[in-house]
Amino acid sequence: MAYVVTENCIRCRYTDCVEVCPTDCFRAGPNFLVIDPDECIDCGVCVPECPADAISSEEDLADSQRSFVELNASLAKQWPVIISRQAPLPDADDWKAIRDKLQHLVTEPVAG
Repeated sequence: MAYVVTENCIRCRYTDCVEVCPTDCFRAGPNFLVIDPDECIDCGVCVPECPADAISSEEDLADSQRSFVELNASLAKQWPVIISRQAPLPDADDWKAIRDKLQHLVTEPVAG
């Protein structure tokens, strides 16, 4: 079972987690990160690094976040690998505590 980036990441996109990942399993979208389940080794080192508490093991997901398992897998096939820390989105701190953000998710591939 892989780790999953959940709704809390939307419009924040902190990348502290990326820096500690030993397998480069994170993918970056316009306003969200995902974990490629085929690359994740289930080590969990990313979990405490996330300022938005947006990463959870698949088995510990709340029912309201279960759709993010498939969303991470699907978007990981479209978005580029991110291997280094980047600045969060400019208004990330304003969005960090907001819940129910799925309608704000931008899924278009990042221009390369």
